[in-house]
Amino acid sequence: MGREQAQHRPIVKGIFARADAVLSYPLSHLCWHGPEAELNDTLHAQPAIFTHSVAIHEMVRLSGEIEAPAFVAGHSLGELSALCAAGALAFEDGVKLTRERGRLMKEAGERTPGGMAAVIGLDANALRAVCQEASQQHAPGVVVANDNAPGQIVISGGKMAVEAASALAKARGAKRVVPLNVSVASHSPLMAEIADEFARLVERTPIAPAAVPVVANTSARPITHPDDIRAELAAQLTAPVRWVESVRFLRDQGVTRFVELGPKDVLCGLIRRIAAEAETRAIG
Repeated sequence: MGREQAQHRPIVKGIFARADAVLSYPLSHLCWHGPEAELNDTLHAQPAIFTHSVAIHEMVRLSGEIEAPAFVAGHSLGELSALCAAGALAFEDGVKLTRERGRLMKEAGERTPGGMAAVIGLDANALRAVCQEASQQHAPGVVVANDNAPGQIVISGGKMAVEAASALAKARGAKRVVPLNVSVASHSPLMAEIADEFARLVERTPIAPAAVPVVANTSARPITHPDDIRAELAAQLTAPVRWVESVRFLRDQGVTRFVELGPKDVLCGLIRRIAAEAETRAIG
């Protein structure tokens, strides 16, 4: 993750070095040399993905490879790198927040193991009804966590509730249900136990007005004010990622080009399913 760019672009290497200094351990070595199992631990994965995404943004910003954005947006954890790109969050503060976000989410998953599953081929309203029914049968319950694209939605919650919802979804016409290999029920009420502590961390973190509007996960609407940004960061732990609505909002504002910055190109695929006419590009 980022190794090739760091070998050829000093700005990328420098950003990873800054992350190493904040964390007091060599995140860069973990990203570039592994072991992969350790890197995939959410404790390390969150600051790693954040650092890589910000490094790529700085690389293309300084090179002039892409034009200045009209909006920025990030999916789940990616919202923090979007805030950094918008000038609302300093890089070092973002590293600290992603480290603590990863730690808190890992601890919550260890205390109350949950589950997540990707449901293919069922619309959001039908799946919400399925989740409500499964939650009446099992506690902790299950909710729609990521509305990623038409017919591609992730559910999250208590293990038994997720299993029940998965079975119900298939019975109601879902083409496929894919359990995710996680124990942390992201964007679900199971994260409520850490929301207050994370909100206190966010409250102590300097937040500047965003120079570029940030389309928020929880509302699918742009935010720029520091108070709104703090509220968004605290709320998104338990609230769903409204990605379909976010992309449609951007399309309705006249956005035609989307550039994904980070280690993968998943969002480009989702965007094309939401707005087929969109021009997409992944850099990372």
